[in-house]
Amino acid sequence: MRTPKRSKAGAKAGASVKAITAGRWAAYAVAVFAFSWFAIQAFYFAQIALWNYVNPQSTAFMRSDAWRLAQDRPDLSIQHTWVPYDQISRNLKRAIIASEDANFVNNNGYETDAILQAWERNKARGKIVAGGSTITQQLARNLFLSREKSYIRKGQELIITWMLETLMDKERIFEIYLNSVEWGNGVYGAEAAARYYYKTTAAKLSAGQAARLAVMLPRPKYFDEHRNSGYLTQRARVIARRMGAAELPD
Repeated sequence: MRTPKRSKAGAKAGASVKAITAGRWAAYAVAVFAFSWFAIQAFYFAQIALWNYVNPQSTAFMRSDAWRLAQDRPDLSIQHTWVPYDQISRNLKRAIIASEDANFVNNNGYETDAILQAWERNKARGKIVAGGSTITQQLARNLFLSREKSYIRKGQELIITWMLETLMDKERIFEIYLNSVEWGNGVYGAEAAARYYYKTTAAKLSAGQAARLAVMLPRPKYFDEHRNSGYLTQRARVIARRMGAAELPD
């Protein structure tokens, strides 16, 4: 017996049901994504609020580096020792501000001009080669994010930067930065860097030593392996001359 053809009305009804079902699933997926995104932001916000009173024990960069070293260099491990803000040389503080973010004390965590300049450079090169990051933006990335360069990551970095600037004063931001920034292959923080490169403490770094450490920050692993770089020496002299004008957040 021939099966009767489904009526046009029935076909339309079936299509409508499918469209409604697909719409519901799309709305559900959007809701799950939105909830997850807000939950992540809430976690970041709570973590930053807590760090006003408790020192971070590690960062996203440290954890990824520890995993990498365990796979590729089991003879190395993360070097990191926390020291209070007042036990870090003012030479190093001035050198980093002079090198990385001259307006750190007065900006709100980002520099619009620097971001726009980085955007133009990236367009000209056809890929992301610059970020125009301030000290606070660098800290946001180091604490929570990855080394991947993308505009999505940059957007999240700016949100975390706002959280840091909202919940912390500049001195606390700088203290965490100084204790968590990468300074070589598995070397994190001012104390570990001072001991690793100069066999001294962060409190006793000279102006020349501080200037060289500051210049290393954009490419710490590279300069760890190229300590006699002519660029490093020349740039350190420039930073040493600028250090006197650097304004500290204390």
